[in-house]
Amino acid sequence: MNATRVLFVCMGNICRSPTAEGVFRQLAREAGLEEVVCIDSAGTHDYHVGKAPDERAQAAALRRGFDLSLLRARQVEERDFLEFDHILAMDRENLANLQRICPPGHRHKIRLFLSYSSRFSEREVPDPYYGGRQGFDHVLDLVEDASRGLLESLAKAEA
Repeated sequence: MNATRVLFVCMGNICRSPTAEGVFRQLAREAGLEEVVCIDSAGTHDYHVGKAPDERAQAAALRRGFDLSLLRARQVEERDFLEFDHILAMDRENLANLQRICPPGHRHKIRLFLSYSSRFSEREVPDPYYGGRQGFDHVLDLVEDASRGLLESLAKAEA
């Protein structure tokens, strides 16, 4: 059986998408799905390629037991549209950027990550970069909820 491949995408790949990658990776591991789900993150821009996630994102995640320290930022590449089954944007701006650069025949893979959220009415993960600690905590609230919804969706698809 082929693994389901999931890519989380924000603008610079140092706050929201690595948070989603780290949270989803751990939840998939806890659900016993780490062998059947491949997980990565990337940014639509090249601002931070090769850098670790923002220290505030790492600290917020670590307070909840999620370790982001080994992740490194990268930019979305054309091959990502071919290789990944689910390409999940953190907000509408990055969704539009992904749709613009997506090769024909692969747009069906792209959607907003929070479409998997059940507890929140928000559909965009706000960028916490210019805010305080509470912004990073709110991102984690949204990401944890949507990650659980995504896991449920993938489990149903496998059944």
